[in-house]
Amino acid sequence: MSTTSSPVQRNIDTYWTGRAPEYDAYQQRPERFAADQQVWGEAFSAALPAAPAAVLDVGTGPGYIALLLASLGYDVTATDLSEGMLERAREHARQHASQVASPHPPPRFELGDAVAPDVAPESFDAITNRYLMWTLREPHQALSAWRRTLRPGGVLAVVDSTWFPGGLDRDTSTDFVELYDDDVRRALPLAAAASIEATRDLVVAAGFEDVSVTALTGVLELDRLHGVAPDHEVQLQFLVRGVRPGS
Repeated sequence: MSTTSSPVQRNIDTYWTGRAPEYDAYQQRPERFAADQQVWGEAFSAALPAAPAAVLDVGTGPGYIALLLASLGYDVTATDLSEGMLERAREHARQHASQVASPHPPPRFELGDAVAPDVAPESFDAITNRYLMWTLREPHQALSAWRRTLRPGGVLAVVDSTWFPGGLDRDTSTDFVELYDDDVRRALPLAAAASIEATRDLVVAAGFEDVSVTALTGVLELDRLHGVAPDHEVQLQFLVRGVRPGS
């Protein structure tokens, strides 16, 4: 277990704990759940080592990607600092275990800081996250920690987009304005990035090799078909992949 006393991170955690029920319900929409599972499963399977590789899913939120990877046979540990998000993730794991006879164990959901994972060096074959990078404090430090956490030849696979290229003032909801205050915004260098290349460049600077950016056109097609969350726009998402040097 690892936590942080950072006031910035406390604000972020408070915001996402408050958003957890609504955010999770949106990801579980029945009209597109099966199609989402297929598209995201294909995207991550293409990027990661073969199952049952050991995966650390940082900033797991309600556990969508962690649960998906576990269902594909990966050995998944997942962390977050939002207790509200972890509560949703653990409930999904319990429901799945009670409803589905699966040969694969569910993820281990733990309280933990994505910037400084409390795990042994070289203990995972892959690190994943989805929609974390834009709201990640100290991404340089986080990426360096992730590289150390991976075994030589291990894979980093992160998904994000440029959600606020015109600035975070686009979201005028009360909780967001209050909790993503000026101090938080200054601490998030990728929050208002105009291009996914800003994320790619940080991955390269952290010492990863063979860094690539893949446009997730399948996700884009689903968003166009089914629509996106209120106050969001349909936009292309990307998977940034890198490899820890070594063999």
